[in-house]
Amino acid sequence: MSPPLKKLPIGIQTFSEIINEGYAYVDKTAHALALANGGKYYFLSRPRRFGKSLFLDTLKDLFEGREALFRGLAIHPHWDWSRRHPVIRLDFAGGVVQTRAALDLRIGRLLRENAERLGVDCDWTNNDIPGCFGDLIRAAQAAHGGRVAILVDEYDKPILDNIDQIERAAELREGLKNLYSTMKAQDAHIQFVLMTGVTKFSKVSLFSGLNQLNDLTLDERFATLCGYTQADLTTTFGGHLAGVDWNELKRWYNGYNFLGEPVYNPFDILLFIDKGQVYRNYWFETGSPSFLIKLLQQRRAFLPELDGIEASEEILDSFDLERIDPVTLLFQTGYLTIADTRWRRSRRLYRLRLPNQEVKMALADHLIDGYLGTLPGGRDAPQDALYDCLSQGDVDGLFNAIRRLFAGIPWRNFTGNSLPEAEGYYASVLYAFFASLNAEIIPEDISNQGQVDLTIKLADYIYVIEIKLIRGQAPREPSRPMPSAEAIPEGECAPDPGQGANPALAQIRARGYSAKYRGLPGKGLFEVGLVFDSQARNLVQADWAAVA
Repeated sequence: MSPPLKKLPIGIQTFSEIINEGYAYVDKTAHALALANGGKYYFLSRPRRFGKSLFLDTLKDLFEGREALFRGLAIHPHWDWSRRHPVIRLDFAGGVVQTRAALDLRIGRLLRENAERLGVDCDWTNNDIPGCFGDLIRAAQAAHGGRVAILVDEYDKPILDNIDQIERAAELREGLKNLYSTMKAQDAHIQFVLMTGVTKFSKVSLFSGLNQLNDLTLDERFATLCGYTQADLTTTFGGHLAGVDWNELKRWYNGYNFLGEPVYNPFDILLFIDKGQVYRNYWFETGSPSFLIKLLQQRRAFLPELDGIEASEEILDSFDLERIDPVTLLFQTGYLTIADTRWRRSRRLYRLRLPNQEVKMALADHLIDGYLGTLPGGRDAPQDALYDCLSQGDVDGLFNAIRRLFAGIPWRNFTGNSLPEAEGYYASVLYAFFASLNAEIIPEDISNQGQVDLTIKLADYIYVIEIKLIRGQAPREPSRPMPSAEAIPEGECAPDPGQGANPALAQIRARGYSAKYRGLPGKGLFEVGLVFDSQARNLVQADWAAVA
């Protein structure tokens, strides 16, 4: 008879509760041992809901010498349990602060709470924040006889909560810098420091004087410090995942790569098990990247270009509020991850990708809303129409669905911008919709003769798609209504207003873009040429050919 399944630690970030109450626990204490023995000042950036808070709480109990909690874990026989260190824990995860005064008030409260827990007194009336923090560190060491361990959780949250208001965020950044820079002067009283958060700000902008921080974010030795490995799933959660399709689970939730073994998002796995192995966007639903969508729009960054983009180490390393690179923010927040690396001119370059199906579909939905605004009737109707056509090999119906989609985009979306003047806009809209359908998409699909814009795989059909942009039709006045969806009946293919041979389809054929897919098992392979007009802002010429 198999043992009963352990409880799932959904939302539980307290190490002692997980151990004492018999919850399932993935042992990360070998990493804790390596950090404690290998250095003093550390920094770790990981996306939200990846287990950073639980790891910090594990370190808290470790430095406090709570030996009973660690019996049976990797670190237990290797740790000197006679050692005790007072721990200062600063957690900025709760609530939102929007002013420097509110931040200073929050910091003061956190320092007082630590002082009360450690049983020490500090001069709170005649001191500023650096003075109070320094007093707390020295008093804690004097009272407990050991140097202090400092653990900072969500160190950057006050800034990120206000990142769309640059001046306000910069003011809060200065307030945090005022706190963190204190640690350098207290080095003789400090045993260990770990600061965690989602993003990494440059040392100059936030960690002035604290240049000794060892960044673990892309250290392959600690690639699995947060997140679940495949081995973790088959051992700790093997009983919970009995009968699961492992390939599908990997496709949905695995794929985060920090230069080591890829990991699953823990939050996704726990909710997937709890909800009866139903695939949903569990992690993505906990926070909307609205600022990222706005930033992508402002920078004219198109979705197909993100999946496969190459970035230097400097871009991924850190950012400043005054020079926010959307690629940096997408990587640090978990919407992009590392696919592979290469060296060029003695520099390491990183090729990035969307980590898994959850992020691809959910980000696509948000980008649809961001690029197109509120569509009449919402996005469900065009998504359903596109899905039905793609899954049934109905290419003529696909053309009509695309025309209805672009006809439904309000003209006001283009006020003050030139998005429709770029071919990438039309590719981005299609990519976002196709990605939201759980289709497999290969942007800039490479062949021997070049690369085609999009290859779509869905329900055993393959569509090799080339997109062209022209300026040909007479412009419509913005005040006039766009053609309604009823103007293009379901199941009928409206005549192409373009004249002559379709240049997009001609390029596919001339360069043999579909050759590598010929002869593969499946229901059908189609070459699809789409020609859009930047003045009509719609598909004006479309043709296709079935490939044997």
